[in-house]
This record gives sequence, C-alpha cells and structure tokens, in this order.
Amino acid sequence: MRLRVAIAIVALAGAGIAVYLTTVHYEHVAPICTSGGCEKVQRSSYAELAGIPVAVLGLIGYVFLLATVALRGTAAALAGAFLALTGTVFSGYLLWAQLERIHAICIWCVGNDVAMALLAVLCSARFLREPASS
Repeated sequence: MRLRVAIAIVALAGAGIAVYLTTVHYEHVAPICTSGGCEKVQRSSYAELAGIPVAVLGLIGYVFLLATVALRGTAAALAGAFLALTGTVFSGYLLWAQLERIHAICIWCVGNDVAMALLAVLCSARFLREPASS
C-alpha cells in the first residue's frame, strides 16, 4: 500500500508539471524559469511529437499511471511499470535533445525527468512485490 501511495504522490507532482507546461504551450507565454533555457526548449521542435505537445503526452501518461495505482493486481502493476519505464526512456531522449540538439536545459523538464525516473523505480518495485492475481 505504501508503494501505491508513493506512486500516486509522485505521479500527481509530475502531472502538475505537465499541466503547467501544457498551459504555457497553449497560452504562448514563457515559462517561469531559473535555468534560462526553458523558453528555448519549449519553443523547439522537440516540444511536440506529431503535432502534440510532449507536455500533453506526459499528462496523459501520468493520468494512466494514477489509474494503475487505483487498481490492484499484477496486471495493473505491470501496466504501471511498463508506462513508467517507457516514460523514462522518452524523458531520457528529451534530455539528450536538450543537451545535444537544443543546447538549453528546462528545469521543468528536468523535474519531469526526475519524477518519471522515480516512478519507474517505484512501479517496478510494486510489480516485483505484487502478489499474483488469482
């Protein structure tokens, strides 16, 4: 139960970041930023995938992760681990893009990366500890 609560807390924090970045995207405003690179990252071609802002994709991912927490059983735990690991890989790709292609760092994106990496660990631990469904 503690793992599920921890997953929910981290997923809510990640969803908060995603909501903020989605709002910034659609309102066409610069994000509040201490790193100085957030606006450059948010305006780059890497900020969208097939015309969809990556913040929206992240928000959808966090909502699905929260849904897996609401469910018990191995299938829900496996789905959560799969989503979090996939999100971590995608976050890693976007971090690479910030460092190697955009040459700017968005602190909000790094916050998302940390949240998703934590979720990968927590969801994987949940899957490994979840009793098999009957």
